[in-house]
Amino acid sequence: QVQLVESGGGLVQTGGSLRLSCVVSGLTFSTRDMGWFRQAPGKEREFVAVITRSGGRRAYADSDKGRFTISRDNAKNTVYLQMNSLKPEDTAVYYCASEVSPYGLGRTQNEYDYWGQGTQVTVSS
Repeated sequence: QVQLVESGGGLVQTGGSLRLSCVVSGLTFSTRDMGWFRQAPGKEREFVAVITRSGGRRAYADSDKGRFTISRDNAKNTVYLQMNSLKPEDTAVYYCASEVSPYGLGRTQNEYDYWGQGTQVTVSS
């Protein structure tokens, strides 16, 4: 079956960095755009970043642009999210997801079919 397993979350101070990883199995990774979303307590899940299947194009939420970098390694079936200059408002559970939409670079949840279980990121002030 399809599995997406995130790792790399944790507790970090304001201004620190974390690198999230998501290992995918059970589907042809190189044919899927991959995205990261996050959900803070009491808030809806929101788009963070997306990368095309080849890795040639990326898109980011405005709040993350310049601080976060999404990348992928198709040989390892893994997508990454490098997060720098972290702020307390970045505290959330971060999820990776595989996109089913044929248009690519999706920013809405309904464009994604498979999701990981999430990894907690906590940024202390």
